[in-house]
Amino acid sequence: MQVVSMTEARNSFKSIFDTVYHDNEEVIIHRKGRENVVMIPLDEYNALKETSYLLGNQKNAEHLFESIEQLRNGKIVTKKIVDLSE
Repeated sequence: MQVVSMTEARNSFKSIFDTVYHDNEEVIIHRKGRENVVMIPLDEYNALKETSYLLGNQKNAEHLFESIEQLRNGKIVTKKIVDLSE
């Protein structure tokens, strides 16, 4: 993870964008005397938002964790998509 000052970010905006996008690397922009911000690729942001949404509901989170545990223990059933409509 790279940390740059606000001045450096302003002067190297394109380069920082390219680093974030092409290298899939987060960049922290340090703002002296203010809250720092993080620049991340949109795909990563969307994944974080989806994870937050899925785990934000207690019942949903419990179901997901239970499903993961079943997968780890080999307690899964494989079905074809056509079989699901029956």
